[in-house]
Amino acid sequence: MQKKIVFIGFALMASSTLHVKAQYAKADSTHKRWFVGTSLFVLLGNLDTENPPNFAQLNIGYRVTGRDVIAFAPKTWKYAWPNGIHPFLSKAYKKPEERFPGYVREYGVTASYTRFLWKGLYAQLDVMPTWQIFVNDNGKKIDDGFQVFNSYRVGYHIKLFKDKFFFQPSVCMTHRAYHTELPDGFKQLDDKWSKFVFPEPGLNIGFNF
Repeated sequence: MQKKIVFIGFALMASSTLHVKAQYAKADSTHKRWFVGTSLFVLLGNLDTENPPNFAQLNIGYRVTGRDVIAFAPKTWKYAWPNGIHPFLSKAYKKPEERFPGYVREYGVTASYTRFLWKGLYAQLDVMPTWQIFVNDNGKKIDDGFQVFNSYRVGYHIKLFKDKFFFQPSVCMTHRAYHTELPDGFKQLDDKWSKFVFPEPGLNIGFNF
């Protein structure tokens, strides 16, 4: 129930912001080029007591033009259920029988390209290669792996406090485009689920400089 409330609240908040003008004008050369930020899920997700992700993320971006943005984001997190299980819409999420015999710790860097389409509406491609560490229930490392994790995102950019800060609610499809073979026990559970998950919310915040 709590998950559904969070998801519905996000949808209402995103829809209520569509009238806000936020795009940087193509001819405007006065806007701040650089920004840093993170995801609000760094705070919200780390409050989870059943599957704490120990999530950390730092976004570093540059506005090439008023409509084109590139960014890089080092990240790390861990998870004990397959990524193919939708965290909000699937009843299988956090069921004991779907839990890995341990957990996966990942370290990655996301490379992103954002294109503003109309006012604050944007489309974004995220490509993230990650290094995986598989740990069993006894806390012992049992294997390493590699994954390419993509996100295909649509969102809205909202300027705050005279453009010193911004807020970007979004929705995306995630795609595990490639990964090495998972160790025994992890693989059997992961193979049951899709490589795509949709829809997933995003709540990024940032500071311009």
